[in-house]
Amino acid sequence: MCSRPFPACGLEKGRYVRAVTPGTVWLVGAGPGDPTLITVRGRAALETADVVLYDALSHPSLLELCRPGAELRDVGKRGGRKSPSQQWITEQLIELSRAGKRVVRLKGGDPLLFARGAEEAEALAAAGVSFEIVPGLPSPSALAAYAGIPLTHREVSSSVTFITGTDREGVSFSPERWMKLANATDTICILMGMRRLAEITAALVRGGRAPETPAAVVEWAARPEQRVLVSTLGDVADAVLREGLSNPAIVVVGEVVRLRERIRWYDRLPLFGKRLLVPRAMEQARETSSAIRERGAEPVLFPVIEIVDPPDPGALDRAVRGLSSYDWVLFTSANGVERAFASMGRAGLDARAFGPARVGAIGPGTKTALEKRGIHPDVVAREFVGEGLAREVLALGAKRVLVLRALVARDALPDALRSAGVSVDVVAAYRTVAASPEKGAALAEKFASGELDVVLFTSSSTASGIVDLLGDRAAELLGKVVVASIGPVTSETLRGHGIRVDVSASEYTVSGLLDALGRHFS
Repeated sequence: MCSRPFPACGLEKGRYVRAVTPGTVWLVGAGPGDPTLITVRGRAALETADVVLYDALSHPSLLELCRPGAELRDVGKRGGRKSPSQQWITEQLIELSRAGKRVVRLKGGDPLLFARGAEEAEALAAAGVSFEIVPGLPSPSALAAYAGIPLTHREVSSSVTFITGTDREGVSFSPERWMKLANATDTICILMGMRRLAEITAALVRGGRAPETPAAVVEWAARPEQRVLVSTLGDVADAVLREGLSNPAIVVVGEVVRLRERIRWYDRLPLFGKRLLVPRAMEQARETSSAIRERGAEPVLFPVIEIVDPPDPGALDRAVRGLSSYDWVLFTSANGVERAFASMGRAGLDARAFGPARVGAIGPGTKTALEKRGIHPDVVAREFVGEGLAREVLALGAKRVLVLRALVARDALPDALRSAGVSVDVVAAYRTVAASPEKGAALAEKFASGELDVVLFTSSSTASGIVDLLGDRAAELLGKVVVASIGPVTSETLRGHGIRVDVSASEYTVSGLLDALGRHFS
């Protein structure tokens, strides 16, 4: 995420940059489903917006891109539910822009494809409001990519028609229009057609399209909830009722549907459709969420701990000013790296402050955090635990060592070093704070409702945090899901609380844990 507004036109660190000025409205296409499909320009607008008016079909995690303090307004419209009128939304865009706000209207898919973006743009132009239209990947593109159903193909389809199944106000449904379409195009892609699917398909058959023509319905395209029903034009409406598919969904009619079995990939990902509880602190949860989505699963964020300053922040500040006096500086987590460098920044220091000191990391995550700040550690423990790092450091020789870690942590690392005659200073770079007890009921409901498939435990602190929140019901509720542990220390903590561990990572990283889960479910 960018740390500051985009200042001018051009390329900045490989990203497109253009000025984002107050008093302007951006009609932004969020793309379909997968939040990583938003465009660079759309992301830039979100990161600098003062107010965001977002639709129901834009992915909720996109709102995490907004800067702290941005006002977020839900203006989503869903059939059968009370929602803001289009007139009210347009009036808000004009009013906010005239107040000098940077305003983003975040819309699912593309703002100009079966959306109200064109009407909003017309109203903004008539009001003399500065605006920009930021295209987004339209939902049919997601269908083709994520359901394995191409909309065209050299051998079976050279034309495609996009059509909405929703009536325009004052214009009634006309079977004759659909009958004319029946054989006018190779592929028919119907958006917002679920309510009238039986009437639409019957009209297409009456118009001359063979009832045996392949047809598919894709619900929640490009999301872990995605479901694909493959049938025929004559039977698809009944099949939808039997299987319980509903909006948001897209219907595809044509020979291209037969290609799905050959090129489908998304719903074959190892964790496709699983819902994984991520109880990490929010700072790490976002990165973990990305890794989960890459495997086709849905992260459910529920921080049970918060990373805060240690009781004596001055001790960390003094330690970083004396980094060069040690022959080794050891980090046991990415949190420690982040907090140490924040302290260094306050003191006007950078990587040069380490001087001749060598640097050690307990695992790949800590190593990556250091490398992002220009430090390539001299040692990364092959066993991602304190004892492993101690062995690596002692093999290379050590006299005076600084260990930067959490306030409460295992003493295996400093104890092993001291046993070998090494002088060790242990300084708390941060501490973890448990979530409030009030969150316990909400967490218990997530388990009891069956909405979760897996809980990812990436540290002993998250394990203890969940057990504390769930109280006497911890073993019972955790027994309803797959319990996945990042390594032996975390597994030991869970078993100490009477919790069964179903999956343990052989490589003690988030990626290693997700890989182990993939093997478990396969």
